[in-house]
Amino acid sequence: MQSPYHLVRTREIYRNPWISVREDEVRRPDGAVAFFGIVEMKAGSSVLAINDRDEAYLVREFKYAVGRETLEVVSGGIEPGESPLGAARRELKEEAGLEAAEWIGMGSIDPFTTVVSSPNHLFLALGITEGGPRPEAGEVLRMEKIPFPRVLEMLAAGEITHAASNVLILQAARRLAGRR
Repeated sequence: MQSPYHLVRTREIYRNPWISVREDEVRRPDGAVAFFGIVEMKAGSSVLAINDRDEAYLVREFKYAVGRETLEVVSGGIEPGESPLGAARRELKEEAGLEAAEWIGMGSIDPFTTVVSSPNHLFLALGITEGGPRPEAGEVLRMEKIPFPRVLEMLAAGEITHAASNVLILQAARRLAGRR
């Protein structure tokens, strides 16, 4: 489907290394003028690592935007010239100190299509080897190893609210159902 809107003008409102905010003035199909506020974020990768004992590795971290601690899969931005899988491998090593023998692409999501442009690529990592994490400066996080059935209970109870984590956990449960 082609856009039903005709772009009249666009202006940047704000920019930092991670996001930019712009306002687009458009003409709607009925001829009226409308405005869209768009947040563009760096594309990212999220990875759910599960070991041979059916334990998932999740990250507990205070998230400033929501003002509370959250429990999530490992996630991070894709650097210039880096592939989504390369970013997933790097983030898993940095945040959790983990490496995986098997990587399964689980697609991608658009987290909030009305206002945010930030594709997030999803990966399932299996055959885990543990090492030492090396988080980036300023990252204060705690890795938790949780039995995967318990992770599913936590998701159903609303204890995991990060959208990419929810999608990835549910996709992994479906994908791994035949392996159990």
